[in-house]
Amino acid sequence: MTTIHPTAIVDRQAELGNHVEVGPYAVIEGNTVIGDGSYIGPQAYIASGTRLGPNCRVFKGAVLGTVPQDLKFGGEESLLEIGANTTIREFATLNRGTREAGVTRIGANCLLMAYVHVAHDCIIGDHVILANAVNLAGHVKIEDWVSIGGMTPVHQFVRIGCHAFVGGGYRVPKDIPPYILASGEPLQFSGLNTVGLKRRNFSSELLLQLKRAYRVIFRSGKNVTQALKTIEAEFEMTPEIQHIVEFIRSSERGIIRGR
Repeated sequence: MTTIHPTAIVDRQAELGNHVEVGPYAVIEGNTVIGDGSYIGPQAYIASGTRLGPNCRVFKGAVLGTVPQDLKFGGEESLLEIGANTTIREFATLNRGTREAGVTRIGANCLLMAYVHVAHDCIIGDHVILANAVNLAGHVKIEDWVSIGGMTPVHQFVRIGCHAFVGGGYRVPKDIPPYILASGEPLQFSGLNTVGLKRRNFSSELLLQLKRAYRVIFRSGKNVTQALKTIEAEFEMTPEIQHIVEFIRSSERGIIRGR
């Protein structure tokens, strides 16, 4: 059974699934979809174009799907899509897309803590954690299983590779390759995200291969092009090693550097 607090405002054209709970003074505009079992907390604002998957939780004062803070936005229809089982904590602000991509997308099983901002056209994978007050500029792409510490601003068009961990309070101006730790000012490679990878059952043999690959990239004295050629010539091209090579080779902003 869906329950709507008598002080909430829910447009007739909003589509609410089964067993949805809408708290006091929440506002849900038309052209929205709220998945089964989701919770919309007090004073949350769900704007037109928002699509929430099942079992999402949106806490007090969060604002979802409002128009982008982007001068090129011309009022076109666009979307904010959020996957199943994702939690959005207090006062987070998530904008919908512009005509360039048409959508801002957040994956399943994510946790966006209080005061997080996700700007237009960002693409966030599954199992991503954004700690308090992480701020993503437009067009940021974050792959699966990434964690970003609190108070971290991420520059527009930056990409962050899967299973990376970014320390809190550091500015992210360039791409962060997969599987690594990033910290320091300016932001730098700080080793492999060994703890996170072990928790996700990466084998000891694979961890060793990843360490060796990043030693070539960041510690060998080779430039990036030379390092990637060395890896392709000398390493077994497992899916993980191949992903590293493809991620770095396709970088447009360039990657962070080693210490």
